[in-house]
Amino acid sequence: MDWVTVLIIIAVVILILVLPMPPLAAWIVWRLLLVRTKPEKWGRKSSFPNDPEYQRLFDEGAEWGKAHEQYKQPVTITSDGFKLAGEYFDFGYDRAVIIIAGRTEGCNYSYFFAPPYERSGFNVLVIDNRSHGLSEGKYNAIGCKEYRDIIEWSRMLHDKFGNTKVVCHGICIGASTALNALVSDECPEWLAGMISEGMYTRFYEPFKLHMIEQKRPIGLGLWILTQLEKHIAGGDMVHDGPIFRIDRLTKPILMIHSRKDSYARPENAVLLYDKCGSTHKHMAWMESGEHSRSRLVHPEAYDGAIEKFLAEEFGK
Repeated sequence: MDWVTVLIIIAVVILILVLPMPPLAAWIVWRLLLVRTKPEKWGRKSSFPNDPEYQRLFDEGAEWGKAHEQYKQPVTITSDGFKLAGEYFDFGYDRAVIIIAGRTEGCNYSYFFAPPYERSGFNVLVIDNRSHGLSEGKYNAIGCKEYRDIIEWSRMLHDKFGNTKVVCHGICIGASTALNALVSDECPEWLAGMISEGMYTRFYEPFKLHMIEQKRPIGLGLWILTQLEKHIAGGDMVHDGPIFRIDRLTKPILMIHSRKDSYARPENAVLLYDKCGSTHKHMAWMESGEHSRSRLVHPEAYDGAIEKFLAEEFGK
């Protein structure tokens, strides 16, 4: 066998076996992380029952939910043709918060963040994001489409339950979703402000860090994944995100951020704060706590920052 034949065989093997791997790996990972492939995926149960810290967050939230069961009622809306589900805790106030969880979380997860709002005189709406929990949907569009759901939820709170002001509390992707709603041309007057935790500049940055940590494909594979997400799910990980929109925000915002956040890095939170267009912007730094877990480590500081912000911007 001459060397030309050997080179041809090697080239054929590369074409058949090697080159398809990045597209195939990207498709598999995209479906694993951003597509609801079966009804029980991203449900209302704990997403990480083997993580003690996460499970403590979930359990403490469950205790709050159980203690306030008498105020709770199931609620639904239809948005973009999807029937969406949530739970509304009506404490008899005339203002409310929508708590918007991040990727993989159902509405039960959001109970954990409710106490400072109840104490501040806000009713509480926790929701199953599109394609999560009992809500319909297949794709996670990382807030690029789901923000329309938030506007519809706020309309329900206003029209059906008489809330004159609605604020959003968003965690990770939930923060981006809330921001998209507040800067939208369709944002109603009663959707009045937001609180964020762990807001990233664009989803690509924390997602890539997750991929590296979990030894998943980057480079060509990650680029292919971003294209799948953009052209099928409608979520632009690279050219959309809070850093491209926050200069348009005019309503009050409190940004809560951990100095130890490994994914939504603290220096990027500074960039977002500096670029934010609101004249009513506030920053609360938590000295420790991983991404989306600051309240576990610093509950008094976390809740205190929220309660102060709400009192200053919306009164008692």
